[in-house]
Amino acid sequence: MATVHKLNSKPENLHWGAFSADIDAAIEIKSGDQVIIETLSGGNNQIPDGQHDKLLPDHAGFLANNRKPILPGHILTGPVYVDGAQPGDVLEVRVIKAELRQDWAWNMIAPLKGSLPEDFSENRIIRIDLNKERGIATPPWGIELPINPFFGVMGVSPPKEWGVITSIVPQPHGGNLDIKELGPGATLYFPVFNPGGMFSTGDGHALQGDGESCLSAAETALIGTFEFHVRKDLNLKMPRAETATHYITLGIDVDLDDAAKQALRDMILLITERTNLSRQDAYSLISLAGDVRISQLVNVNKGCHVMLPKEALHGEDYQNHSL
Repeated sequence: MATVHKLNSKPENLHWGAFSADIDAAIEIKSGDQVIIETLSGGNNQIPDGQHDKLLPDHAGFLANNRKPILPGHILTGPVYVDGAQPGDVLEVRVIKAELRQDWAWNMIAPLKGSLPEDFSENRIIRIDLNKERGIATPPWGIELPINPFFGVMGVSPPKEWGVITSIVPQPHGGNLDIKELGPGATLYFPVFNPGGMFSTGDGHALQGDGESCLSAAETALIGTFEFHVRKDLNLKMPRAETATHYITLGIDVDLDDAAKQALRDMILLITERTNLSRQDAYSLISLAGDVRISQLVNVNKGCHVMLPKEALHGEDYQNHSL
């Protein structure tokens, strides 16, 4: 039986704004174990007016005693050290649950940021009401939107030679991926660069559209359950993911075209690894059945992901296939 651990959002388990190989592990676990992880979302300048007295106690205490992040970025919980994970391995992370911790979220437009910085120069932060029981989010203009909780940031520690890097910009170690399909039931696969893998997460979203166009989603505090497995049978240069029904490959680059090409090339590779199809057949299959989607436009490196239905690759037996 797997052991279930708890990693709460106390200051000793948080790091703000950065990934680094030099950040100490918050917890050590065995491959196959689960960890319940509490996360927080928002610095002092991102909380809507009137909401500071409604912060979770951990959140209020952290902001009161940590005025400045390591680098501009997200409040992250971790890292999780998984015994046996070594550079060159792959860390498989199964998202078991992602649940709301509070009844509100925030959304922000900031000057010189977002996908239309030349059109919007104001600083605006709004509150979005969340109803966990009904599964809806209500922005100030009153429409009800279905919630889809997921963690925008999930990643392992980057190569040591990269030093300290911001959590804002996604990279081959993962990080700020912002892919709404990566909620409960999804599995992510990260290349391991340091012993233990050193997984961290944060940037909880109650819901988000592809692109995260204005800069932010419905940002909120989440609690998630994750299951970790060390995979020595895989070798990846970029993260991959899957759901019950789809394989997902990722592209990350400052140029959106290059991000799309990267995701497409990795999907071609995935298909040829798992079938006897040629590269040409794989390319055609993606064009026939795959979807190229924009993950996000706003975090320096743009994100694209390709989603291929497993059924298009394996037929009616697709339920029995995973990476």
